Amino acid sequence: MNDTMIGPDGQPRCGWCAGAPEFIDYHDKEWGIPVGDDRRLFEKLSLEAFQSGLSWRTILAKRENFRAAFHHFDIDRVARFSEDDVQRLLLDAGIVRHRGKIEAVINNAQRARELIDEAGSLAAFFWCYEPDPEQLTAPQSASTSSESVALSKALKKRGWKFVGPTTVYAFMQAMGLINDHVAGCVLRGTVNAARKTFQRPT
Repeated sequence: MNDTMIGPDGQPRCGWCAGAPEFIDYHDKEWGIPVGDDRRLFEKLSLEAFQSGLSWRTILAKRENFRAAFHHFDIDRVARFSEDDVQRLLLDAGIVRHRGKIEAVINNAQRARELIDEAGSLAAFFWCYEPDPEQLTAPQSASTSSESVALSKALKKRGWKFVGPTTVYAFMQAMGLINDHVAGCVLRGTVNAARKTFQRPT
């Protein structure tokens, strides 16, 4: 895949935007912009878990259905889901009907509540794994990093599921813990500026 593609406005963007028309809007408005909201962080990590073995295009197309099915990823509500909810979700054709992944999201909501008690917020915990920006002079070409491996291990140790290093790395890219917009992308500077003004949660 080329490093960049030319968007409908004539501006270069990350090459993966060529994969589907809807990727451009997601890329321009969300991908890489730093996030400190626990619900949004939980949603994204949950959707990355559902993506495992699938394409992001599949998940993005169903994102509103996932939000409806999981009460907009309200951590407390999802943590209280029962077997009846699992059965309801297994019958929901609007989402990915995979029992293991559904049960993982419910489990992870329960673990998230514990982590919030431990660290104060999910954001405070996740942002502790932000790489040193001074050491990131260019976007990464790999699908994992030492930080994503460390965060994956920390979450697994606390009982989270479907949080392997690749899944966590994609989460870190999307939530702005790193800026992986390629050097020629029109959004790289915008994301750099957003990261400079972002107040890291503590």
